[in-house]
Amino acid sequence: MSADAASAQTQPATHLETTLSGRALGLARAGWVTLVALALTVFATSLVARYLQVSDPATGGVVLPDVGLSRGVYAVYLTTVNAVFGLGCLAIAALIARGRSNGVMALFVSLFLVSLGAANAPNMQALSDLDSRMTLPANLALFGGWTGMILFLLLFPDGRFVPQWMRAVAIAWIASLAAATALTGDFLARPASASTSLLILGGLATGAGLQIYRYFRVANPVERQQTKWVVFGIMSTITIQIGTAVLEPVITGSNRLGAWYDLVEVTLVTFGYLFIPLTIGIAILRYRLWDIDIIINRALVYGLLTASVVGVYILAVGGIGTLFQTRSNLGISLLATGLVAVLFQPLRERFQRGVNHVMYGERDEPYAVLSRLGQRLEETLAPDTVLPAVVETVRDALRLPYTAVALYQDDELNVVAESGARVKEVQYLPLIYQSETVGELLLGRRPGEDAFAKTDLRLLDDLARQAGVAAHGVRLTADLQRSRERLVNAREEERRRLRRDLHDGLGPQLASQTLTIDAVVKLLRDDPETAAELLQDLKAQSQTAVSDIRRLVYDLRPPALDDLGLIGALRSQADAYRHTSLEISISAPQPLPALPAAVEVACYRITQEALMNAVRHAQARHCGVSLAIVDATLRLEIRDDGQGLPEHCRSGVGLHSMKERAAELGGSCLIESCTGSGTRVFAELPLRLEE
Repeated sequence: MSADAASAQTQPATHLETTLSGRALGLARAGWVTLVALALTVFATSLVARYLQVSDPATGGVVLPDVGLSRGVYAVYLTTVNAVFGLGCLAIAALIARGRSNGVMALFVSLFLVSLGAANAPNMQALSDLDSRMTLPANLALFGGWTGMILFLLLFPDGRFVPQWMRAVAIAWIASLAAATALTGDFLARPASASTSLLILGGLATGAGLQIYRYFRVANPVERQQTKWVVFGIMSTITIQIGTAVLEPVITGSNRLGAWYDLVEVTLVTFGYLFIPLTIGIAILRYRLWDIDIIINRALVYGLLTASVVGVYILAVGGIGTLFQTRSNLGISLLATGLVAVLFQPLRERFQRGVNHVMYGERDEPYAVLSRLGQRLEETLAPDTVLPAVVETVRDALRLPYTAVALYQDDELNVVAESGARVKEVQYLPLIYQSETVGELLLGRRPGEDAFAKTDLRLLDDLARQAGVAAHGVRLTADLQRSRERLVNAREEERRRLRRDLHDGLGPQLASQTLTIDAVVKLLRDDPETAAELLQDLKAQSQTAVSDIRRLVYDLRPPALDDLGLIGALRSQADAYRHTSLEISISAPQPLPALPAAVEVACYRITQEALMNAVRHAQARHCGVSLAIVDATLRLEIRDDGQGLPEHCRSGVGLHSMKERAAELGGSCLIESCTGSGTRVFAELPLRLEE
């Protein structure tokens, strides 16, 4: 990994974070070190208090003989668990402070994690119980922890208050909690007054609501990815707590199981809280290192599966035990285990499909997506609604933030339909119709994804094929409309040109000739020599007028068609390439019936363009031109043995012109690579044979 890439992973592309420098940075670091030192002192003292509390038979409050542990060993174990949690929080805080040491938000988050690890409620309670003089320091540490938690929810991930008036709400909340604690004398490890409890719950609810608001209304894709990490950590902790609470009445039926459960529960819940600082650290430092969506996907599937398996087992054991009036029976346990084994795989598949559908859409159901796309296309009557239907279907099916279709129009790629908000990370898929790239499908990646999964790409390839056909049809409709507009414009421009040439050129020439003739008539008797000179000038003017008329006629229609006929004109065109290495052969029915003038011109121009392409680009040795009349249609085929078309070829001006000439007559023109090698141009031009 390059240095730039590593830096990109470490530095999230969020809103510009407030940073410190110079004296302000030095003061901030000094304050950070001071607060951390105080927190470590409180933390170390609280661990001693916790050990003394648990090892005292009067305050330990746990059944130990049933699990074969002495109270001293149990106290050491429990203190070690608390120490690991606190040191874990401190280690993550140190990593954040070291990695982003000049960032205000990073320094604040690191202090919050220090308070989270140092001032956990059981340790602070033990510290207060050990010595009443430690109640105030413990309460201050707890106050700092609650304040840090609420401010974190209000500021994460970019360190800004959103909306701005939340700053006043935060100040009011901190002042209210301080006042309520001072007036009621509440110890924040276990608040006794309703006012203090409501303030804490209200602050947590406000912070959670604000995170939801940020996620859907304010956050960019990177910030949403960071938020997912933190939410995943919090939900993991809550899930562990709920799970242990649900299992408690089932497991604690005997003293021995109850004692073991108490031991395991303390360990699971304490270490479960480590998910919060761990995911916060990942969100700030390494949010791109792992794909959180995949982790959430697997966690949801196996979380639901575990809950279902436990539920089925409990219901099976309880139900069968009630039915047979027995509780502890090996046969019942085996039967319940077999039922769980039978249901495990179907449940896992069902949960996996459900979670995938929520997170990734219908990528695992390609037939359903293709069927719905086909149905949408059948229901769209107006051509301008076809591509919007395509992009909406693709976006909804795969839960994408952005989808668009861009078509090549006059050698430029233009977006003609889009759905969703534009994103920076976009993947392009070519839209191909009969080996021609007609456009591209633009796909915005889901937040946090660097690339689409193979499952996504398989479905997208299938959708791109369908979209390519639809895009080709839409482009044909647009081309037809533009062709009609060009025909009208060309007709009017041609009329304007003819009018200008006739009015400004031939008109004055003919008018001057009449004047010259009048002068000649007057001079014939008196000055025949001058009259002869005027007649010579008149002859030159007539020749110029004839040349102008011939030029006008040639511009209207290739003269070779009238002089040589269609076959002769094509042979003359082929003779023009005798100096090249291309051998051209022409075959046509003899005699060729009289054809409409428009068909002759289209056939001549298409052949002219195809031969030019064969000479310039194909590197061919032989090119055959064949004409045939089948069912009132002139079939023109030009085939060469050159290198053929590129795999993804876009129509240039020449190829587009050939197709347009055929389409103007209601025909078609197909340009493709041959099976072996070379290029084939096949045009069908409808005609009415003249009798």
